[in-house]
Amino acid sequence: MNIFIRKHALKIIGTLVGLLGGYLYYRLIGCNSGTCPITSNPWISTVYGGLIGFLLFDLFNKKEKKNVEE
Repeated sequence: MNIFIRKHALKIIGTLVGLLGGYLYYRLIGCNSGTCPITSNPWISTVYGGLIGFLLFDLFNKKEKKNVEE
């Protein structure tokens, strides 16, 4: 478990930051009329934020190079 957390720490942190950002976006900006499909529901807004955070923080993850032997 410890190895998994070390290997994917940046993705986990990105997801948590995104979840918090998505919820804060719902709470502070949101949609007053209720017609906005993403920002009118706190669950959907939080999940979308987590997904965006995961994808953004994954951009900074170093990829392992594989040696191809012929």
